[in-house]
Amino acid sequence: MQIYKVGGAVRDRLLGIPVTDIDRVVVGATAEEMLALGYRPVGSDFPVFLDPKTGDEYALARTERKSGRGYGGFVFHASPEVTLEEDLIRRDLTINAMAEDDQLNLTDPYHGQRDLEARVLRHVSPAFAEDPLRVLRVARFAARYAGLDFKVAPETMELMRQLSDSGELEALTAERSWKEISRALMEDQPQVFIEVLRECGALKVLLPEVDALFGVPQPEAHHPEIDTGVHTLSVLEQAALHKQPLTVRWACLLHDLGKGLTPEKDWPRHIAHEHTGLKLIKAVNERFKAPKDCQELALLVGQYHTHGHRALELKASTLLDLLQSFDVYRRPQRFEEFVVACEMDARGRKGLEQRSYPQADYLRGAANAARGVAVQPLLEKGFKGPELGEAIKRERLKVLKAYKDAAS
Repeated sequence: MQIYKVGGAVRDRLLGIPVTDIDRVVVGATAEEMLALGYRPVGSDFPVFLDPKTGDEYALARTERKSGRGYGGFVFHASPEVTLEEDLIRRDLTINAMAEDDQLNLTDPYHGQRDLEARVLRHVSPAFAEDPLRVLRVARFAARYAGLDFKVAPETMELMRQLSDSGELEALTAERSWKEISRALMEDQPQVFIEVLRECGALKVLLPEVDALFGVPQPEAHHPEIDTGVHTLSVLEQAALHKQPLTVRWACLLHDLGKGLTPEKDWPRHIAHEHTGLKLIKAVNERFKAPKDCQELALLVGQYHTHGHRALELKASTLLDLLQSFDVYRRPQRFEEFVVACEMDARGRKGLEQRSYPQADYLRGAANAARGVAVQPLLEKGFKGPELGEAIKRERLKVLKAYKDAAS
């Protein structure tokens, strides 16, 4: 029995960056031997075991054979006869197909170290094309290591194009797709994920609503970059630079989908795109079964982001309606995420990345003013039921008018 660290742990150590996850493969052992040593089995697809003391995962070396469509369409075979090289060849990229023992002796049959040094993301074998999920994984790695100047190898990009054209991407489950998309959006340069998907043709399959934004012009006075797709990538880039959470990044990606529906005769204006885009945002949310908080914020940002930009001009009554829509009294964090998403949208424009955004503090101040209305005095005056609700609304409107007057 021989145990090796494999994959990301080896890759990141060689790159000199922190190792977060450690995968281990066991060569020359049977499941019965692992059980006899006290390891606990987990997973139904292939033999993985947990160390009884540390809880670390150990997978038996295995081979795989394509048996159907999609990510799950594989048959795995694990036995003591499977070699380390046979286990490594089934992996996606050469930089993920290296192993090392406890003495840091490197096993690198597919030249992963060479590709690390050349900053290349290259597939290990033609079997790469058997798993459609690898298109998303490679795009995610491109986003992760963009700051180190990694690029996708041309021959790997060609395989990704073939996969995108094959219909295999449509066999991916919502859960697996969302796992890759959400992880990619949280990388340092998530816009690269979208760029790579677009380059290989996967974006028009997975996110046609986003793909449709490229080539759609916007008024140059507000959008020096002009192209709506380019703007969307810039907004996403700003969200990453400002360390925003997944909810905000997802909303940033989807906020302008309505512009893809504008008839060409109306370009570069996009009247009511906030409302026309809602059905598209809802469709994308449902396609990937995005978490509820991501879904809600994406819809709210899509509908109200232009309100955010015009916050200083809004009437007190419109401002109150906006705050009510976000339920700022019970969901203050959601409104804060809306505010920062609007700021990312304002900064995601060519040459305007450092612009000030006074609307943010103005909106925060308005929310605090509305929250400051005390309910108890109204109860003491005898208001209750629907009348109490109307009385609270009148008081909030009053304080918002005062707030607006003081700010102007």
